[in-house]
Amino acid sequence: MNSLQIFSGNANRPLAEEICQYLGIPLGRANTTRFPDGEFNFQILENVRGSDVFIVQSTCPPVDEHLMELLIMIDACRRSSADRITVVIPYYGYARGDKKDRPRIPISAKLVANLITTAGANRVLAIDLHAPQIQGFFDIPVDHLFAAPVMIDYFTTNPIDNLVVVAPDLGGAERARAYAKRLNADFAIVDKRRDKSQPGHSEAEVMNVVGNVEGRCALIVDDMVDTAGTLTKVAEALRDNGASRILTSCVHGVFSGNAIERLKNSPLEKVVMTNTLPYREACRAPLFECLSVAPLVAEAVKSIHEESSVSRLFI
Repeated sequence: MNSLQIFSGNANRPLAEEICQYLGIPLGRANTTRFPDGEFNFQILENVRGSDVFIVQSTCPPVDEHLMELLIMIDACRRSSADRITVVIPYYGYARGDKKDRPRIPISAKLVANLITTAGANRVLAIDLHAPQIQGFFDIPVDHLFAAPVMIDYFTTNPIDNLVVVAPDLGGAERARAYAKRLNADFAIVDKRRDKSQPGHSEAEVMNVVGNVEGRCALIVDDMVDTAGTLTKVAEALRDNGASRILTSCVHGVFSGNAIERLKNSPLEKVVMTNTLPYREACRAPLFECLSVAPLVAEAVKSIHEESSVSRLFI
C-alpha cells in the first residue's frame, strides 16, 4: 500500500492530532482558513499523489459548515490524484433523518451519503451511527465502529456496585443490553412517548420504568445527547423510582442550547462521553468525564491501510 497521510478540517482537529500521535505520523499540512466572505479556503500543502489519504472530520455543529469543509477536502484530494480517500466521520450529522416517517420530509442522511460519495470518497469510517441502516445509504464500503469497548473499559476500571444498566428508550435496548452483559449487571428500560407535534421532536414524556432500579446505581446508556431533554427526564424517572445513584454514558455529546445547564441541574451524578465532538470548556466541570476514541480510530485506520481485518475492533 502507498504512503499513509491524514488530514483534518476544522471540526475536531485535536482528535486528528491524537490519532496521528498514536500512529507516529505527522498530521498532513493543509491550509484550512476561510475567505473574508466565509467560504472555505482549502489547499493541500504536500504531495498526495498515489497516497492512501484519510480525512478526519466530524460533521458536528455548525453542521453545514463542517459538511462543506469535508466535501471540499475530498474533492481536493481526488483532484490531487490520491490513490484512495477514506473519510473518518466520528460524528455523522443529519443521522436522525434516516427515514420518511412524516409527510413531505427529506431523508437527509441518505442525501449526505450521496454528497460524500459524489465528492470522491472511496471509503467511510464512522463511529456509532444514530441508525445502523445508514451504512446501506452509501454505495462505497463503510466500516462502522462502536465506542462500547472504550466505555466498558472505563466502567470495568472504575467498577460500580449494585449496577443496573438502563436503556432510555426501546431503540437503545440492544446497546444497553450489550453493556449489561459485559459489565455483568442487570438491565432495565424506560418506556417513553415522544410528542411529535413539537418541532424537531426534542421533548419526550417518560411513561414508566420497566425493571427494578430501587436502591440501585443506574447507568443510562445512549449514543448521543443533544438538548438533554429526554435524558434529564429519564434521570428524573429513575430517581422517582428509587434509584440511589444515576450516571449516564453517551458516545456523542452534542449538547445543543442549554443542554449543559440542564445536565448540571439534573439528578445525574456523572456524564461519561467521548471526544467524537470537540471538547467544550463548559464540560470541564466534575460532572463530565471525556474518554478518547483516538486509539480505537487509529487502530481502524491502521487496519484499513494495511488491508487487514477491522472487525477485531468490534465489541
